[in-house]
Amino acid sequence: MINWQTAAALFPGQGSQVVGMGGDFAERYAVARATFAQADEILGYSLSEICWAGPAETLNQTKHTQPALYVSSIAIWRVLQEALPGLKPAWMAGHSLGELTALTAAGALSFDAGVRLVQARGHFMQQAGEQIPGAMAAVLALDMSRVEALCATITSETGGTVVLANDNCPGQAVVSGEVEAVDRLIELAAGAGARRAVKLAVSIAAHSPLMAAAQAGFRQAVHETTFSPPTVPVISNVTALPLTHPDEIRHELDQQLTQSVRWTDSMRAIIAAGAESFVEVGAGAVLTGLMRRIDRAKTRVNLNTVAAFERFLDSPR
Repeated sequence: MINWQTAAALFPGQGSQVVGMGGDFAERYAVARATFAQADEILGYSLSEICWAGPAETLNQTKHTQPALYVSSIAIWRVLQEALPGLKPAWMAGHSLGELTALTAAGALSFDAGVRLVQARGHFMQQAGEQIPGAMAAVLALDMSRVEALCATITSETGGTVVLANDNCPGQAVVSGEVEAVDRLIELAAGAGARRAVKLAVSIAAHSPLMAAAQAGFRQAVHETTFSPPTVPVISNVTALPLTHPDEIRHELDQQLTQSVRWTDSMRAIIAAGAESFVEVGAGAVLTGLMRRIDRAKTRVNLNTVAAFERFLDSPR
């Protein structure tokens, strides 16, 4: 049973995408179909076709991945709102790109403006990755302080950039930086106590200083975008505090490109405020998986397929 007064809605970020996402919702629900059609018109190309049919190589390009995740999550969110009129979780949060989705769901950013802003974010991040190729790697079963110390050691010894990009949950960190520095960290991780370190299938160094090349263009896009105060507290990736004012949102989105995603701290802040349930709206099941590692006692729900959504509606609430 979900009590929305003690529930948080979570929105996934890059890495959760999968070919076919949102297609079953668009087939079943007119509001989801209309959401994809609206995005296609704004973007000037068929994002829906990329989401539903791929190929994966196209969907996985950052300039397509980010709008695809944003639009598919908002399509599902609109279906949920239609099914449960007056729906209002107590908190919202989104992982990296998902923070823009959360801001839209919370009424701080219109869908039209959100599509354009996400398109700009993906474009400038992909462009930065092409200018300065980078890499990311997951590091498992190593304390965050040890991960940060390892990054500092490698930077000191080699002069290369590698930083903690995501504090996802206890025992799961993601590092980001120059290819050689990330490779060196992977080599040294086991000796530092990690169970495993594995490079991710990305060619950008998200949430690292290498994304500074994307900041100027994206900052201008953010400056030109209208924001409103959220109707639901959206917890910041950067500070783990609620975003309440348009100026705070602008600063957050600017800083987020180069700063670490403090997901563990964000989730613990929501738990400390009284959250009992976490509902992940969008592709995959990454965020509920992380919550299992943060606090397995909390209720976790995935709304990533029509089948899962309709089971949720049929369950006692």
